[in-house]
Amino acid sequence: MKAILNLFLKSNCPLCDRPANTELCDYCERQLLRCRFPPGVKFSSEVPLCVWGQYKDVLKRAIAALKYNYHTQLAKPLGYGLAETWLSTSWSGISSATVVPIPLHPSKLKQRGFNQAELLAKSFCEFTGLSLSSHGLERIKQTEALHELTPDQRLQEMQNVFNLGKDFRRRSPKGSVLILDDIYTTGATVKSAISELQKSGISVAGVVAIATTQKSVISKQ
Repeated sequence: MKAILNLFLKSNCPLCDRPANTELCDYCERQLLRCRFPPGVKFSSEVPLCVWGQYKDVLKRAIAALKYNYHTQLAKPLGYGLAETWLSTSWSGISSATVVPIPLHPSKLKQRGFNQAELLAKSFCEFTGLSLSSHGLERIKQTEALHELTPDQRLQEMQNVFNLGKDFRRRSPKGSVLILDDIYTTGATVKSAISELQKSGISVAGVVAIATTQKSVISKQ
């Protein structure tokens, strides 16, 4: 009876509609792993930046399926993968760090129904054991689609976008903060978030992201 129930309860892969035993089918999982960066890669950024993979191919499709097609179950393998990568870095020994996801503007949150960065952060924290502050920051400015802007325009657009969220207005984090986002491009979003946190004396240990459009790996550990 259990085997029959399992047969009916199996879901199809959200990326290709093949039968899947987990969130993704075996084929898409293999293709996803091809997007992963090798261990020890580093990127040019103001604070330490840990990224799981290149924003392309199946990883790009998986993030889109999570955000726009409501396949929220994909937050688990993506968040776990990012957690594994972060745990392999030299700065992962920050046991008291609080993870803060980049927030959506309230109108976008109402429209989408969830914040993909928050879902990813929950899985990341579940794997790493770090604490999560879903409302460490709040977004007070509705911004244009950043992918249509130049790097300088992005920086301008992202000025004064965030306020300290209700979690940190109530109580500052005990240690430093890790900012988590789904995609890291020019860094304009996280720079704005870091600036707002630092105004309140909150230290930012680094940034973690599922994917980046950056291609230039500058060194290996």
